[in-house]
Amino acid sequence: MYRYFGKRLMDIIFSTLAILLLLPSFFIIALLIKLDTNGPIFYRQIRMGKDFKPFGLYKFRTMVVDADKMGPLVTKDRDPRITKVGYYLRKWKLDELPQFFNVLKGDMSLVGPRPEVEKYVKLYKDDYTIVLTVKPGITDYATILFRDEEDLIARFDDVEKGYTQVILPKKIELYKKYIDDISFFTDIKLLYLTFLKIFRI
Repeated sequence: MYRYFGKRLMDIIFSTLAILLLLPSFFIIALLIKLDTNGPIFYRQIRMGKDFKPFGLYKFRTMVVDADKMGPLVTKDRDPRITKVGYYLRKWKLDELPQFFNVLKGDMSLVGPRPEVEKYVKLYKDDYTIVLTVKPGITDYATILFRDEEDLIARFDDVEKGYTQVILPKKIELYKKYIDDISFFTDIKLLYLTFLKIFRI
């Protein structure tokens, strides 16, 4: 019952409250981005959603304009494409806050497998046939375990190869674990653990 009805209700309630509470922070972050570099405040990237339906993922822009055309889709710590303000937004995961609008729209859930770009989904299409039976989310087991993902990626000479061949397969296994564990208490636990991980409590 929770998987099909309660989860969506929780998404609507929590995302609405989060947007209202964080609205002042949104204005401050937007101002900092505009003062730091020229370009849009928000960044929208196409990701694969439930049942392989693409959607536009919202983030605060943390990289220079057209960064996707200047290098791999994955980023490492201190990537030269990341702006000064963007570094701190990414460090504290503040760039992810606009995804509450994705949750409210119904593209995403608060908790679920992290949405991936089509290029990498195609590499593991059989696995994603399982993973994308649920909506992607803001956080899950993999988000918590790979809190410092950009630091890990920086250890590889070929960052894209390191991500797709080493990190992503491990994340996919955790995505499947979440799908097997979906419940109200699992979601509350993961939201709580995410909060602790972000603030290093």
